[in-house]
Parts: sequence; C-alpha cells; structure tokens
Amino acid sequence: MTKTNLETTLEGILDFEKLKYCFECGICTASCSVAELLPEHYNPRILLRSLPLADDELLNSPELWLCAWCYRCHRRCPQDLKLPEIFHAVRRFAVETGHMEGFGKALEIIREKLPLPASCCYVCFHPERAIYNSQIVKEAIQDVILGFGTEKLKEKPLSSVHGEKVAVIGSGPAGLSAAHDLAKEGYSVTVFEASSSPGGMLRRCIPGYRLPRRMVDSDIRRIKALGVKIKTNSAIGKGLKMEQLLEKGYKAVFVATGAHEEHSLGVEGEELSGVFGALDFLEKANRKEAELSGNVAVIGGGNVAVDSAVTALRLGAQEVTILYRRSKAEMPASPWEINEAEEAGAKIEFLVAPKRFLGENGKVTGIECVRMELGEPDETGRGRPVPIQGSEFVIETGTVIIAIGQFPCTGFLPETVEVTEKRTIAAHPFTLETGSPGIFAGGDAVSGPATLMEAIVAGKRAAVSIDIYLRGVSLQPRNLVENVLEGVNGSL
Repeated sequence: MTKTNLETTLEGILDFEKLKYCFECGICTASCSVAELLPEHYNPRILLRSLPLADDELLNSPELWLCAWCYRCHRRCPQDLKLPEIFHAVRRFAVETGHMEGFGKALEIIREKLPLPASCCYVCFHPERAIYNSQIVKEAIQDVILGFGTEKLKEKPLSSVHGEKVAVIGSGPAGLSAAHDLAKEGYSVTVFEASSSPGGMLRRCIPGYRLPRRMVDSDIRRIKALGVKIKTNSAIGKGLKMEQLLEKGYKAVFVATGAHEEHSLGVEGEELSGVFGALDFLEKANRKEAELSGNVAVIGGGNVAVDSAVTALRLGAQEVTILYRRSKAEMPASPWEINEAEEAGAKIEFLVAPKRFLGENGKVTGIECVRMELGEPDETGRGRPVPIQGSEFVIETGTVIIAIGQFPCTGFLPETVEVTEKRTIAAHPFTLETGSPGIFAGGDAVSGPATLMEAIVAGKRAAVSIDIYLRGVSLQPRNLVENVLEGVNGSL
C-alpha cells in the first residue's frame, strides 16, 4: 500500500491541500456522540488529519469502523468536509487491500463499551456499506457480539452493591442504556414499559430490513442478564403515578419515554382515511399489519420520512414520492439514507408543500400542493420556505404518510417537572436533573427526536448523575461537567 494509492482512492472526496489548512477547530469531534462515548478509541479530527500519512497501521485500525454516519460533523464543519464519506472511502480501500483486522477489533470495542452493541452495528456503524459481502458481516456480528453469551456478562463481580432501587420509565435506547450502567454499578433497576414488548423505537418504528428484531432481542437479553427487571404493559400515569414510584421505595426515577407523539400538518382533509402518521404506519408495518398498492406520498424530509418511503415500496406501493418543502441541501435525513431510498425507487419532489388533502367518500384521493422558494434563514439557520403564488398543482394518491416530526408525551408528569415550549421535558443539559428532586430525564423526551448514539449518551449521563445523587454527592456546577462526562466515558 502506498500513499499515492490512497490519495487516488480519495480523489474527488478529499482535497489534501484543503485538509492541510484545517482550522483545527475541533467541531467535528465536539459534534460526535461516538467520540464522547469512546474517546480512547475514536476521534474524527485526529483520524482525518492522519489520512495523508496513511499506512498499514491506520488501515488496520478499528477507528476507521467507528463512524456512526450521523453527519453532524459535516453539517457543522466550516470547510464542509464530508467525514463519513471520507472514512467510508478509506474503509473500502482497507477491505480491497485485505486490511480487515480493524473491523474485528471495532466489533470487540462495540461489544465491550456500548450497552446496545448489536443494534448499534445495524443502525449506526453499517459495516456492510464497505464490506459488500453481507454474509461476512453477519457472521462477524454473530461470532463477536451475539456469540458473547449472557453468562459472560456476570464473570466480573460488581464493584459495589447498593440497596437503593431505581425506576426507569421507557425501554428505548436511553432507558436501556441507563438501566445497563446502573445495574453494572450494583443498583436494583426496574424498567417500566407501556407497550407489550421492550425496545422503544428500536422495535416499534425502525424497519426490520434496517434492524432485524433478533438484534434488539439480543441486546435486551444482555441487559436482563445484569439483573434489570423490565415490566411491560406498565404505562406510568394510567394506573401507577410517577409520584407513587418514589413512595414505593424507588430513590430515583429516570424518564426516558422518547418522542412518540406526531406533529400534524393542520391542513384541510388530514382526517381522511388513507392519511397516516409515519410512526403509526411503521409500527403497523413491523407488525405485518400494513398492505399498500398504488401511489403513496410521504410528507417530510427526515430519516423517518425516508424509512417510510422505502417501507412503502417494500409493501407493494407502485410509486412512492417524498414531498419536502426545502431543497436537498437542507434535507435533515442522512445523505446515505436518501441515496439508498432513491436507489430503491423512491422519488423526491423538493420545494413542495401540501396545501390540502382531496378526497371522495371519506378516502384520500390526492394532495393539492404548492411550489416553494427559500427566503431568509429561520431559527434553524435554513432558508424559510415561502409559497409561490399561483403554483398550485395536484398529486393523485390513495395513501399519504405524514412524517414531519415527533414530540414527547408529557401528560403523565407531575406538576413539579417542567415542560418546555417545544413540549419536551426541561432537564439540566449535563446532569439531566429535572426541577423535581430524584427525577431525571433524557433522550428524545428532552432533546426531541435524535439519533441512537445520542440516546445512549443521555442514558449513560443519567446513570452517572443518578449514581452521584444516590451517593449523596452534590451535583453542583463546579464539578458536574467533569464528573458526568468522566462517567459517560467509562467510570461507570
């Protein structure tokens, strides 16, 4: 392997002269959840800077395989470097030149350091994008992660055993991550889950073609093996109130209920039959309760919209069109996911917004749309979509899937827990404390819809804060950042 070969591979993706004058601002690393979770193993800025001097050691490094494809680094980079694409090109070069050692090492790191290793491999790390032989990937995950028996998780005795009980509300990735770390620290943890099966969004809405359900089952078995109890069909607020959890002996509560309520468009005809919310549609699809035919329109530009479009195609839709009110550059979905959806056959209409739904006999038959143009930036920093007068047109469709965002359900919360104007739970950004003593909150319930890695970070932060709180140590501003971040990075 020579540097020239690698440079040739990266031609058109990475400008080495541009990289030479990197601002060294650290935004890529500061934006990266994996860098926060695995700081001793992954630092995107250092990895990027090492590429021009790439050698066999770098190509065999597990660091190449630990990018989680969230594109937050790219969106915030002042030089607009697409790190996920760059690292993908190097992965491909490593595979083509027989440098596979790093892939195996990366799986071992994921297994040892992350509470949901199997799910993370499929949802975040995507080794199959560089190793085109899917059988190799499946066998490696089977041997390294699934083959790591739950009995091995108990080989090391707990460093300390506490008498305190902790309640976790919600069994999605944030809740399971907190439960995992608290159980390893020796606390008695019970997870309360409203639905009949644990897993939250991992099970409910991520399509099976992206995340096989046996991977979710494997991760949950690992967490149960640590002694975590999971009570399904146990919605807090409908029978048992949150206040009663503290009365029943739970010394701390972590609220990780996710963001399952869907925003509506508020336009005429939204109540027609054939108009679905994306989460409801994806859940029915995962339960094999959805069948489609004819034309389908998906409204939205995030990953949920893209998942809905591909799922609709897989369910038999003749044609699927995503309607997004901004341009492709502003589309929040992962660029890789967008490309995969287009390759699967989904069409995307940019700068288009629905004006009203049309129907006959209570059933949707079409959408009256209006063309948009981008005006001045709004609070998100993106151009504000402005309707173009007289540009209305109709799209005929028998099914509409609305995927314009979600927000948490907060009706079960006691009055002492504050809710923000965005309908999320108000919690301290580092300690995840709410305004009510002993009650913590994190994940999508606080941030709004985010990535799997961000949910894991929140769960691990909550575990650290709860441990500090139950030990009677003050969570004061002077030391809270150091204490919490050190815990996320491995002290728990």
